[in-house]
Amino acid sequence: MNRFREFVPAGVIPACLLPFDEDLAIDAAEYRKHLRDVASVRGLAAITVNAHASEVHACSLEEQRCVLDLTLDEVGDRLPVVSGVYADGSLAAAEIARIAQRAGAAALLVFPPSSMGMGGQLRPEMALAHFAYIADATDLPLILFQYSLPSGLGYPLETLLRVVEAVPNIRAIKDWCNDGMLHERHVRTLQGLPRPVNVLSSHSAWLMSSLVLGCKGLLSGAGSVIADLQAALWQAVEAKDLAEAQALADRIYPVVQAFYAPPFLDMHNRMKEALVLLGRLKRAVVRPPLVKLPASEIARLEAALAQACITTAGAFGRAA
Repeated sequence: MNRFREFVPAGVIPACLLPFDEDLAIDAAEYRKHLRDVASVRGLAAITVNAHASEVHACSLEEQRCVLDLTLDEVGDRLPVVSGVYADGSLAAAEIARIAQRAGAAALLVFPPSSMGMGGQLRPEMALAHFAYIADATDLPLILFQYSLPSGLGYPLETLLRVVEAVPNIRAIKDWCNDGMLHERHVRTLQGLPRPVNVLSSHSAWLMSSLVLGCKGLLSGAGSVIADLQAALWQAVEAKDLAEAQALADRIYPVVQAFYAPPFLDMHNRMKEALVLLGRLKRAVVRPPLVKLPASEIARLEAALAQACITTAGAFGRAA
């Protein structure tokens, strides 16, 4: 039985990386170590797997099932586990949702189907149908992944409102709209509904600015490296301690500037390299089409970690 059955997505939720060996297979031992490192951070609400940070686009369904099983076995007794639903077809998405619920996931992060990038914003009934299939397959809390509107995969606010009204188990959105004005509208509108829908910030490159708008938490791949700083920032914002929040944002700044530099698609590649530099992973192997970062960029990451005073002292800066 899932002990986190009543989990409502809120608070600090890191998205974990997925280590591979030199043959591009999942390195289960390294993954378990990474999970233990992240889960050891105080103040976390949950962790997320089978998402962008774990290169879900390059993992088979069986591998996604394996990742979830490893996660639940390693940390599932301590933290709720959010599992991604990444599929281009609604039938496949529904099956992933069923598998995750049976395994013991506490909530699901639902990605938009890539087919919607070809004009789906003009057909809101597509989003309604996609979530209806998933909601028919599971009663777990759903987190709707909101992309930017220019990407073609973001849901216009009017569509968002229709979807969350039609699918009551959508309890939160992971907001990656990359538009400050729209982000504030999401926070005010969705959290002000008669049945509020939490806004979890995914604006990791400008996290403090996002959180002070009133987000109910954050869901971030950068938490695979800086979950302790993100948790401290969240607590400072919640306590309305501006000086502490600004000091933490100053530490975070050089790291996220390095992680989210162009090309944006290398963000989790960079996070793996950062964990290697910090002695938390043995290797920074990514699956094609991602490729190894050049030495010059790894040097920039090392400088950013030093500027942020993030050291090799142990998991997330605590004494080993």
